[in-house]
Amino acid sequence: MVMRNGVPDSWPFHYQKLVADCGAIGIVCPSAELLMSDLQQLFSPDEIAVAKIIVTRGEGERGYTPPAITTPMRVIIKSAMPNYAAVNYTKGVHLHVCETRLAHQPKLAGIKHLNRLENVMARMEWRDEALFDGLMLDQEDNVIECTMSNIFARFDGKLITPDLSQCGVAGITRQRIIELANSPRLTKSPGVTSILGLTVEVAQLPLSLLLQADEVIICNSLYGAFQVNTIANKTWSQQPLASTIRNLLTHD
Repeated sequence: MVMRNGVPDSWPFHYQKLVADCGAIGIVCPSAELLMSDLQQLFSPDEIAVAKIIVTRGEGERGYTPPAITTPMRVIIKSAMPNYAAVNYTKGVHLHVCETRLAHQPKLAGIKHLNRLENVMARMEWRDEALFDGLMLDQEDNVIECTMSNIFARFDGKLITPDLSQCGVAGITRQRIIELANSPRLTKSPGVTSILGLTVEVAQLPLSLLLQADEVIICNSLYGAFQVNTIANKTWSQQPLASTIRNLLTHD
């Protein structure tokens, strides 16, 4: 999360996600008040930095059986805000198509758990600084996510983001963009239009279909949204959707 003025950006979304994901794997989530107290001890009100919260089940014996009673352990990590290149905002980013595939596991799908070895292996595939992130597919050639981002593809007036019911991480910025696309905005003329002027759909997104999109963006909670400029041999011209979404996320 981005810490700004001593408060995490989009804290209600982050905490709701933490509670839901802890619940899905049987961990008692610390209270929002306790975590906020931890954050405010570590971060000063006048800095912009990155906070990472890790919650574990707690101490246990050797083996896989969780203890009947545990005290959850919380870890708060402070790091500097990444210095993203200006060209990422103006012209977009280049993506590597990863050879490492994501395995299906519906019980863990969507959860931001610590078993991210697939992402680590995928990120080891390139060292070219011109590549911003890696596109990750499942075993059936469906686009799922990037190593550190979620993804959206625009086809005319429809925005599609991959179905994450089998694998992948459902990030809070993805959630916010879906809500923005579904949020009506009253206009002076009769009727209601979406804030983004787009409909949104969660669906399977094969790589072959993604490469036919009019526009592709990636997103996470640190940079907001970037347009994708290049995937493999496919290139997109500069377009406004990523910038529009960044502005909406900032003022939402």
